[in-house]
Amino acid sequence: MADNVRQSLDRVRTVLTRNRLRVAFVALILLSVAVVASASSGGISTASEDDVPDAPPTENHTVVTESGRAGTITAYAPDGDVTYYNNTRTKYFDVDPVEGDPLTVEYTATDTIHTEGPTCRSPPCALNVIERADLETGEVEVVYERYDHKETAGEWHDADRINETHVVVADIVADQVFIVNTETEIVEWLWDAQSDFPLDGGGPYPGDWAHVNDVEYIESGEMDGRIMVSLRNQDQVVFLDRDEGLLDEWTLGAEDDYDVQYEQHNPDYIPESEGGPAVVVADSENGRIQEFQREDGEWNRTWLWEDDQIQWPRDADRLPNGNTLITDTHGNRVMEVNESGDIVWEVGSTLPYEAERLETGAESEGGQSAAALGLESRTEADSGGGGGGGDGSSIEFNPLEFLGEQLESFLPHRIYNALLFATPIWMGKTEFAAIGVALLTGLTWTGLEIRWQLRDAGVRFRLPVYREGK
Repeated sequence: MADNVRQSLDRVRTVLTRNRLRVAFVALILLSVAVVASASSGGISTASEDDVPDAPPTENHTVVTESGRAGTITAYAPDGDVTYYNNTRTKYFDVDPVEGDPLTVEYTATDTIHTEGPTCRSPPCALNVIERADLETGEVEVVYERYDHKETAGEWHDADRINETHVVVADIVADQVFIVNTETEIVEWLWDAQSDFPLDGGGPYPGDWAHVNDVEYIESGEMDGRIMVSLRNQDQVVFLDRDEGLLDEWTLGAEDDYDVQYEQHNPDYIPESEGGPAVVVADSENGRIQEFQREDGEWNRTWLWEDDQIQWPRDADRLPNGNTLITDTHGNRVMEVNESGDIVWEVGSTLPYEAERLETGAESEGGQSAAALGLESRTEADSGGGGGGGDGSSIEFNPLEFLGEQLESFLPHRIYNALLFATPIWMGKTEFAAIGVALLTGLTWTGLEIRWQLRDAGVRFRLPVYREGK
């Protein structure tokens, strides 16, 4: 039997000569390079106004912000044409219409400061601003600004207007929520996350501990005058009373309870007048949109939406027409899904952060809860293909796509999202697989070349334990 094995190995060595192996390695590497090169030549880019894709027609204006490599704010007219574009700031985040003038918006943005100077002695630093932009005239006005000492976790992702003079701000830098009078620039109320949450939870302190990424001032119902806050790194949506502080019994989620939510973004509160209390939330690291209804003093999940393309959603608003506007950052799209869960409007975007449908009020007030609308959940298995398309009738096997899917399923969702965030926009699971194949091929080839050179030089290696033939 040993002789048969030896003869088989000899036949393999005869076929797999060094030159044939080299040709195979070169072919694999060139194929991988071709896949990556093909992907890099296409894809979505919003780095300049000329590259921004038009959107399908819809009834109202739509504003989309981006906070990735290209910070932009783009407004689409109802006919789908780009009617406003700005990339002056490094990053753009939350955007809301100004009451009484739906075509003027107020948003938070951040400028990264890379040069040492009077506002930044140890670059990079951040300039955080609340600005107003008239989408018709293009005029931009700074409402309030503050310099901060760092760039990483150094932004204001959200601000919500309370009245003509006061706004509430989600301050990631200091892990705080504060109310400021934008006329006097005096901070009149402040809540510090450290007063209610331990430092041994959440993210690393003092780097990016709580990541307060959203605030919403509630204007009606039982929670009138309270503030809803998203603590991303604690996996919780909490409610604050300006006199009592944290309202523990209203907290949605718990730290590391990923079945409920996992590093969520931009919860949208639905009051009793619209079938609430309910919260629509982008469950980012779980790759889904959820809604929770307040029933008998508890939060119960009443709606879930996902398809097989959704990757890292960071905003969801229930529209007055019953549809839901969703921002899918790593899916590179903003979309509207109807009450049946089908995508009825979609536009590509590089790394969108938030979308707002104007002429429907801030955070699309007037949108009803899933319970009131009778919405049925839709899961990936129900979607029938990315973006709601495809009938699944054709069967094609792509080895690199298959390997990419295995890589995506193997890596923790948070790690895979981090790879997507750190790599070029055109990188996806197929491209990751191609690069992995090229690297593995290169390492294998290098190892064999070294082994061959040593063998030619008369250097032999034996296992420390081997069986001596008779």
